[in-house]
Amino acid sequence: MDFTQLDPNVVELLFLWAVLALTLMVGGWVIMKTRPKPIQQEPTAGEMLSKCREMHSRGKLSDAEFRTIKATLNERIQNELRDDDQTGCDA
Repeated sequence: MDFTQLDPNVVELLFLWAVLALTLMVGGWVIMKTRPKPIQQEPTAGEMLSKCREMHSRGKLSDAEFRTIKATLNERIQNELRDDDQTGCDA
């Protein structure tokens, strides 16, 4: 196809469409790069206790540290269970 035979208005319109498409692609890329990442949901107390139990069994936590964590998380587990009972959710 010989572009010299096209109407100058058509060539200008094609050029503007190409610029618009490029602008939209660059804009989408910028938005994806600057958009905040989704916040990860905090693990449940039961999940945290399981990880701490595993760390304790590997020797990464002392008995005293594990007891302290377990006592702290026990209250949170009870609260989570109460919340599940009130909302009717099955964990």
